[in-house]
Amino acid sequence: MSQMRQLTEGAEMSSCPSCEEPLETGDLYCGACGFDLSAAPEPAAAEDHPTIAINGASAQGGSPAEEPAGPVEWPEAPDISTDTSHPGELRGTDSSGGDLTGEVRFDHPPGPDEYALQAPDPRTVVPPAATPPAGTKLCVACRTGTVDQDGYCEHCGHAQPRERDHMERELDAVAAVSDRGLRHHRNEDAFAVSATALPDGSPAVVAIVCDGVSSATRPDEASAAASQAANESLLASLPRGTHPQQAMHDAIIAASDAVNSLAQDPAHAREHDPHRHQNAPACTIVGSVIAGGLLVVGWVGDSRVYWVPEDRTSPAARLTEDDSWAAQMVAAGLMNEAEAYADERAHAITGWLGADAYELEPHTASFKPDRAGVVVVCTDGLWNYAEGAAEMAAVVPADAAERPLHCAQVLVGHALDGGGHDNVTVAVLPFSLAPQGAGSA
Repeated sequence: MSQMRQLTEGAEMSSCPSCEEPLETGDLYCGACGFDLSAAPEPAAAEDHPTIAINGASAQGGSPAEEPAGPVEWPEAPDISTDTSHPGELRGTDSSGGDLTGEVRFDHPPGPDEYALQAPDPRTVVPPAATPPAGTKLCVACRTGTVDQDGYCEHCGHAQPRERDHMERELDAVAAVSDRGLRHHRNEDAFAVSATALPDGSPAVVAIVCDGVSSATRPDEASAAASQAANESLLASLPRGTHPQQAMHDAIIAASDAVNSLAQDPAHAREHDPHRHQNAPACTIVGSVIAGGLLVVGWVGDSRVYWVPEDRTSPAARLTEDDSWAAQMVAAGLMNEAEAYADERAHAITGWLGADAYELEPHTASFKPDRAGVVVVCTDGLWNYAEGAAEMAAVVPADAAERPLHCAQVLVGHALDGGGHDNVTVAVLPFSLAPQGAGSA
């Protein structure tokens, strides 16, 4: 019989602690609910004091209590190992039944041999620098994988930004910026800027801007080939003493030949885009040369040149006429300019460089400004958002002559802010007043 049973037998219960049914003396279980009366709590005594006094004295402070009949016999304790283990040394099991072999982490400040509670911020973790094989590039996203020939990371698959998506170039007297824009999947514009010297040692500054015709095959290659060929032609002819206007004419012819040559490689065209109908690569071209006090422009297509005077006391001007359906309607007197450019056919070009172009007619013009200013050479990706000369002048910063690259960046930003529906390319050439004065050529 256990100690609990002894206490229960000494107590008088009148009702079941569970169901409150009346009990009879000597009941071990409730007759109504079967409750084990031996498990009932001991009834509270009249006074709360120990039955056996400490140190042999009674609870009332009187004579010593009666000695117990014998020593208490405690049951033997189970055999418990006294070895201690650090929690971090214990192996556990996860919900799938596999071993947990990692270190255990605790919710208290870590000791010298424990891990910190918080994992390191991945934004501050710099992966070890990888050294790619010679001639390869690391992915701009994961910084670990190499980039394949198609421009994708071999590790994470991230498409890499292409070199032509955004380009900038600055020389002492000219700067240019080209951007893919916000809607096109690639940049089909191209530019070239350079500087050379005339036979008398005076400087000559060159800017060429080309816009690939999107409906043609390989328009990006066409614009790149044209801008490079025109630039090389000018750098070869100007130092020989060729008149800048004639040099510009010859440069456009050289650009046309370069674009035509692309159509003579149909195998490469099919490899470039095998699922597309193959037609001749094509682009527009516009350029400007500042040399010997002259401002020379040349073009085929609808890219433009604007003149913006530095002091803004005289009006700005557009120096080119578009080879476009709208321009032809205006020239023929069939529509006014507002009506023509509101028509959906307005930007259909009537002149371009390419093997399937009509008879090539390079346009050139020469000017002798009577004041300082800047020359803006651009594709329609810019002038669609600042079409009139006054609108363009309003966007050109006041310090454009001192900071041509900044001016070009501002103009490209203006087009992007306006929607960036097309590729945007602009070159800015400061023009200093020639000592010989005003005139027209």
